[in-house]
Amino acid sequence: MTDDLILANDNKIIFLVLDGLGDIPDPAHSFMTPLEAAKKPNMDRLAVEKGVLGRTIPVGVGITPGSGPGHLSLFGYDPVRYEIGRGILEVLGLNMDLQPSDVAARGNFCTVKDGIVTDRRAGRIETSIGEQLCERLSKAIPSVDGVKVFLKPGVSHRFGVVFRGEGLSDELEDADPHKDRKPLALAAPKSPGAEKTAAVVNRFMKKAMEVLRDEPVANAVLLRGFSKNPDIPLFPEKYRMDSLAITTYPMYRGIAKVLGMKVEKEPADYKEMVSILREHYDRYQFFFLHVKETDVAGEDGNFKEKTRAIEFVDTIVPDIYALKPKVLVVAGDHSTPCPLKGHSWHPVPLLIVADTGERDGLPFHEKNCLKGSTGTIYAKELMTLALAYGLKLDKYGA
Repeated sequence: MTDDLILANDNKIIFLVLDGLGDIPDPAHSFMTPLEAAKKPNMDRLAVEKGVLGRTIPVGVGITPGSGPGHLSLFGYDPVRYEIGRGILEVLGLNMDLQPSDVAARGNFCTVKDGIVTDRRAGRIETSIGEQLCERLSKAIPSVDGVKVFLKPGVSHRFGVVFRGEGLSDELEDADPHKDRKPLALAAPKSPGAEKTAAVVNRFMKKAMEVLRDEPVANAVLLRGFSKNPDIPLFPEKYRMDSLAITTYPMYRGIAKVLGMKVEKEPADYKEMVSILREHYDRYQFFFLHVKETDVAGEDGNFKEKTRAIEFVDTIVPDIYALKPKVLVVAGDHSTPCPLKGHSWHPVPLLIVADTGERDGLPFHEKNCLKGSTGTIYAKELMTLALAYGLKLDKYGA
């Protein structure tokens, strides 16, 4: 129904997404959250003077989402109906060539000792080291059983991989235990037609361990998110808005590309992100700005670092809002509580800044978001709400 009501106009909507923004009260820090502890005068001023608060549920009550489903929800796509594998997002974000029959996966360099994964992220090695390791693997393993293998380094321990050959399937279980101190996992077929692909993937992983056996930290690889290109409605057509994504991490460029958003270039930092936004502001109606550091700090259980990341983002908020968007949404794709050191099912704090005159008069943090007038909504409903505040929805019925 919503699609039929959308009005095409030049009103601007900006989504500032702080990855893993949500948190829970931490007994070690006076039962505060990083968002509550952060000194963020700019966000709080907008929240008090022009903002309404609420919370979003990324997928379903009690469901812990991945970053892919979390972002799909923010952009108004039902993440249960539309599944996009992590691998596709990674390789598109890295600008890798992807053909219709290819299978993509997201890779981690990791540390394995006696068959146990002791560190899934290999100590978050420097990106330059990841680049060298990918080059070694590419030279040593150009193909497996007639299937071509293409690698490209991402940030730190991450990389993308594309398997290219006949009869490949993406119906594979992750070759990743998802937790440290677990046995090394191999790919398992979800269907009989995927047995060949599972064998190729596992052969590649074993060969990679042989190539990396002398590495002190990054001596193995994990693969997950096996996927092919999805069939999904494109964002600019669905919402009648030309859209621009500005993000420093490959996966989120991948999400934007899958949805048909324009990705101009990779900013070196968040100051350059604002410069790119300013440079292209007149050409687009929707902007997706992505911040990763909040999620990284949450996964490390680093309360102070997550607080600092929020405080740094606050310094660029005045420059963003100076462009006078009709709507500014500050949101997260999921919660990554520091006490849990990982994604969680907890609702995510939400701030909507608009010029309708509405305001909750409260600073922006989880406890106040629980009181906010927006209430607790499913994240897939947020785009409709943003369109409404942006005066981009016609009246329904007579």
